[in-house]
Amino acid sequence: MLQDHISALGRWTGYVVDHIEDSDKQATIHLLPVRCRYYRCSGCGRFVRHSHDYRWRTVRDLPAFGKLILLHFQRRRVHCRRCGPKLEYLDWIKPERRATSRLETYVADLCSRMPVKDASSITGLKWDTVKRIDKAYLSDHEQALKGANLRILGMDEFAIQRGHRYATVIVNLENGQVLWVGRGRSRADIRPFFEQIGPKTCSRIEAVAMDQSAAYGNELAHWCPQAEVVYDLFHVITRYGHHVIDRVRVDEANRLREDKKARSVIKGSRWLLLRNAENVRRPEDQVRLKELLAANRSLAKVYILKDELKQLWSCCGIDEARNRWNEWYRKAVYSQIKPLVRFAKNLKEYLPGILAHARWAIHTSVIEGINNKIKVIKRRAYGFRDNEYFFLKIKAAFHPDCG
Repeated sequence: MLQDHISALGRWTGYVVDHIEDSDKQATIHLLPVRCRYYRCSGCGRFVRHSHDYRWRTVRDLPAFGKLILLHFQRRRVHCRRCGPKLEYLDWIKPERRATSRLETYVADLCSRMPVKDASSITGLKWDTVKRIDKAYLSDHEQALKGANLRILGMDEFAIQRGHRYATVIVNLENGQVLWVGRGRSRADIRPFFEQIGPKTCSRIEAVAMDQSAAYGNELAHWCPQAEVVYDLFHVITRYGHHVIDRVRVDEANRLREDKKARSVIKGSRWLLLRNAENVRRPEDQVRLKELLAANRSLAKVYILKDELKQLWSCCGIDEARNRWNEWYRKAVYSQIKPLVRFAKNLKEYLPGILAHARWAIHTSVIEGINNKIKVIKRRAYGFRDNEYFFLKIKAAFHPDCG
């Protein structure tokens, strides 16, 4: 049957079919080179007249008629005056590959929709073969960063494994493209990104949204001293909740150790206090929160000051933001609540990055959404043992041309 429908498989430029070895599960197509033609160098693209040598190769092609298709052909090297001996350029297979380009495209499309195991069962290829093909395809289509027009970036971390093991993701906030992913969150871990984009591109970066990581800030200041750091609302308020509200709640519960009823009310209110007021929707929770704040002055102060702190990220100008900060800082210090005073003094060191939000209305919420999708990618594959492959999948999922 394959002999009758060989034309349906398409043409292999530069070769003609000699004969076919057909069996139940696979077919091997033997190809012969076309004589008396020019060859193209895969290095410089020039056409040359003479070949240097050849060797027989067997590669996989797209499955057809329920069979694995193998191609057996002479892989030639051309005699190029500019490049020397170089593999011939063929439009249907890349140099040093063991699968045709259309098979790579087909496998990569399957792997973008399903786990490697399922793609393996559909194509009839081994699991490691499917992974190798997909990884090579993703590497070929990875966009070069050097010379890219980058202006506004976002940097954040996400958990890659249990045991507080993290990776860093860097995003172009203007189009949502994941530019770089690397294991770790130290200065040395993110340095390859700046080395990859080069000093010229670094000099064009104007603003970067991030959390209060000293490693991120110090490395950015070294490579992009002109870029403004913009600290994200989400991370600051999260730290406020853990370091102030939660700490005050525990201190108040310890103070009321003798009053077991009042202590149990405060100890059981953690998530109620950490939640934003607009997210407390159940009537019974609203009543409970109102009574709790009315009964405890310290908790009421830190809860109200949390909402006032959030207003800094809604200011329209630097002067307005600075005035609101001064007012908030004065209230925090005068409250004499130790966790709040300590937090306010520490936060003062990051004031320029907070005020910068008035000039650059950027944040890391885009990256938080990306982190959620990264979890889906990891869960769908039941985890990744190859970090490089995992990071390539992330970049492909957030490529600007991926739709």
